[in-house]
Amino acid sequence: MVIKVLMLVIFFAVMIGIGFYCRKNSTDVNGFVLGGRSVGPWLTAFAYGTSYFSAVVFVGYAGQFGWKYGIAATWAGIGNTILGSLLAWVILGRRTRIMTQHLDSATMPQFFEARFGSSSLKIAASVITFIFLIPYTASLYNGLSRLFGMAFSVDYTVCVIVMAVLTGIYVVAGGYMATAINDFVQGIVMLFGITAVILAVLKSQGGLLAALDGLARVSDETVSTTPGVFASFLGPDPLNLLGVVLLTSLGTWGLPQMVQKFYAIKSEKSISTGTVISTFFSLIVAGGCYFLGGFGRLFSDKIDIAANGFDSVIPTMLSGLPDILIAIVVILVLSASMSTLSSLVLTSSSTLTLDLLKGYIIREMDEKKQVFIMRCLIVVFVALSVVIAIIQYKSNVTFIAQLMGVSWGALAGAFLAPFLYGLYWKGATKISCWCSFLFSTVVMLANMLVRPSFPVLLQSPINAGAFCMIAGLVIVPVVSLFTPKPNKKVVDDAFACYDQKVIVTRSHMLGDDEQ
Repeated sequence: MVIKVLMLVIFFAVMIGIGFYCRKNSTDVNGFVLGGRSVGPWLTAFAYGTSYFSAVVFVGYAGQFGWKYGIAATWAGIGNTILGSLLAWVILGRRTRIMTQHLDSATMPQFFEARFGSSSLKIAASVITFIFLIPYTASLYNGLSRLFGMAFSVDYTVCVIVMAVLTGIYVVAGGYMATAINDFVQGIVMLFGITAVILAVLKSQGGLLAALDGLARVSDETVSTTPGVFASFLGPDPLNLLGVVLLTSLGTWGLPQMVQKFYAIKSEKSISTGTVISTFFSLIVAGGCYFLGGFGRLFSDKIDIAANGFDSVIPTMLSGLPDILIAIVVILVLSASMSTLSSLVLTSSSTLTLDLLKGYIIREMDEKKQVFIMRCLIVVFVALSVVIAIIQYKSNVTFIAQLMGVSWGALAGAFLAPFLYGLYWKGATKISCWCSFLFSTVVMLANMLVRPSFPVLLQSPINAGAFCMIAGLVIVPVVSLFTPKPNKKVVDDAFACYDQKVIVTRSHMLGDDEQ
């Protein structure tokens, strides 16, 4: 217990210290929200990765999908690495940085306003962001209850409040730069933590080959009658597994708190270096989480899914580890949760302040006042997420946990296609953006409220969210072809940033005289 408490105290002290150290970088809006657009590749890559993977992934998704699909759940981690990290950086990174700086947009709703010349799009996007990020934020605490129950004799409510207060302190104090530096520290913890945990769990089962052999002998006729299906390449349900891969991978392209990381990139070199680092981080953390979860059925004699749910899978797998490893796991999950929480509350507060309050509710708002309001709203959002999380835990309100999938699906489904086409295609219209916004929010809300009415394949919020993202990629170009063309001046001004000439060294590009 002394070791666990000491490690937690050191961890929290470092987080708070970094927050106050970064106060000097958060005196204006650009510094508080984007770190002055001068964040290097390591910090940006780790900020992206740690915001991507939270306790929801480590405890919830890894346990649930590892139990359902066996070792094939690792495909979700591979998808997160290739589609959610590598291709996101390659396709979105440079263009997002260039156009958002050119349009002077600090949030995704501001981008929609400037790119499509519509203040109503900005308001709609900010409302959607605000509504769907709150339950997502509350869901981050879900994975902590069982782990803290396993490691400490401390009430879950106390744990949630302490985590939320400490996260709020360093975000309020240091803004984006504090978040980015803390994300780097937390990312290091996650990399070493997940590696140590995987090795320890596999060792407890006799090693990798013995664990795979044991998994191949597990059978569950309610899932599949195929022998060894949980140790197979595609698992018992490849189609639903594909939905998981799409939502958890492609979804990052449309999530405001993820895309905003590209706004703050410092330079071209930061993009190329950050791409490599982020991809490696995702492979280890996401691939490791889902790979670990795939062995969950080896502990089926200790797990009662009907009584305790899928969230009990990972904690049960870890319960027999040495104290020092359990302490590392607790800090690992805290790191994953705090990094994502800080990103979400910063995104929520900046969106509400810059896109709804400024100019609409509060007419006059200078830089100092904007930063002050954002700090106040961070406190409000953190408090609200704590209240929702505690209500869920005390009252066993399960729909809030399910709402995380709905939130992710609605946000990514609404924003992915308009944002992607907005960066690459001059023909995208604001009406097509409205259609994408409305389609995804309506479908995902209906999925939550009248789920049994949906086709069987789309009753899962994950599959419904993946469907909305794919549908948006079709809706935007089709609607754009049949609606009034966008304002040529607005579009040409937005895309003019790509035509600006820059001078590069010959090591990066051959000269015109080269044959």
